[in-house]
Amino acid sequence: MITLAYIFSGLSLLMSILFLIRLKFPQGFFVIPVKLIAGALSPYWATMGAVGAVIGLAYQVLWAIPMGVLGTGMMVWYVWRVTRNHNGFEKAFGAGWSNQIPPQQARNMLQKRWTWFLEMKATPEPVWERDIPFWTVPNTQRKLLCDVWHPDNGNISGLAFIFFHGGAWYFMDKDMLTRPFFRHLVAQGHTVMDVSYRLCPEVDIYGMTGDVKHAIAWMKTNASRYGVNPDKIVLGGGSAGGHLALLAGYTPGLPELTPDELKSADLSVCGVISYYGPTDMLAEYQHTNQQRLVDLPPVSLDPDSIKNTGPADWRMDIFLGGWPQNALTSYQLASPLTHVQPGCPPTLLIQGDKDLITPVEATCELYTKLVESGVPAINVVFPWTDHAFDVLLPQISPPAQSALYDVDRFLALLLNKN
Repeated sequence: MITLAYIFSGLSLLMSILFLIRLKFPQGFFVIPVKLIAGALSPYWATMGAVGAVIGLAYQVLWAIPMGVLGTGMMVWYVWRVTRNHNGFEKAFGAGWSNQIPPQQARNMLQKRWTWFLEMKATPEPVWERDIPFWTVPNTQRKLLCDVWHPDNGNISGLAFIFFHGGAWYFMDKDMLTRPFFRHLVAQGHTVMDVSYRLCPEVDIYGMTGDVKHAIAWMKTNASRYGVNPDKIVLGGGSAGGHLALLAGYTPGLPELTPDELKSADLSVCGVISYYGPTDMLAEYQHTNQQRLVDLPPVSLDPDSIKNTGPADWRMDIFLGGWPQNALTSYQLASPLTHVQPGCPPTLLIQGDKDLITPVEATCELYTKLVESGVPAINVVFPWTDHAFDVLLPQISPPAQSALYDVDRFLALLLNKN
């Protein structure tokens, strides 16, 4: 029992100490999974610390007592801070914002910011249409694919949520650790379009944004097929996907970021949700220590070249056509912060204050600029929380559930907003 007391108390304290560490890129990339485990399982680490302290007290294991108490206290403090209510909705939508959500819609939303286990499913099972072509790349046979999730019981809200996956613009694909999230949204009657867009180095920022806008155009064209109101389309994504959602949402008709064949199309959306998406590419360049790569030889744009690199080796010069020293215009054009103006769609920003990849200061700057422009915006910053906090064990993770609580209400408000 003495050993058990030390193990329980020590693990709880060790995991809580991780919260205080701000990781640096790229070295911190390999530590971030442990930090995600610390945050997702924080209630259980708290319980473990308390058990260790009790065992220490019962068996006079003196060092186990303060270790367990401190670990438990920090974990409880973390859970409380990431799940407490905020006044973001009141600031963005007015004092009576909750009255704008119909009772039947509210019943299907999360009722608490956190519970020990959240069953994220739709009843009955949603329809999941896989690998639907939404665009064919000109002069090729290359078809870009998406998955569409939608209700099967007639409970259709009329809102479509187009989601773009993360992966630093170089990695990953649709249908990666998002199924619980999509099932939860479909249970509220929403239709979800999960997009597989082309990645770098096959395309750069221009091709990638073009793919995103083709996805918007496809959903608008096929809105009646899914019972969607074409004026109720919301963009969202995590990390790189959040960046693309913001950029496309703020530049529906910008010629530089709109393919020629879409320049007469209505690409406007009614809202954007960004999970830790970069907002200022110059700040991103500095935050991820891209300076260390400036003097390296240029990389071939052959897509096979990326096979020999890892997520910590991604380069912004390929994505943006150079480094800030010689491609400053591209960095500014690719920054959602550049395009904020009155009339931008309402925006929900969600991020941790110790984000390894995305500088929280730039996200806060975007929020301030949106508010100054009269755009309804909410900025949720979770303390002691890192990048991709919503990916691991969302059914039990306090920050993941708390973020979903806000997403539910944001979508419901947009759905009922005239």
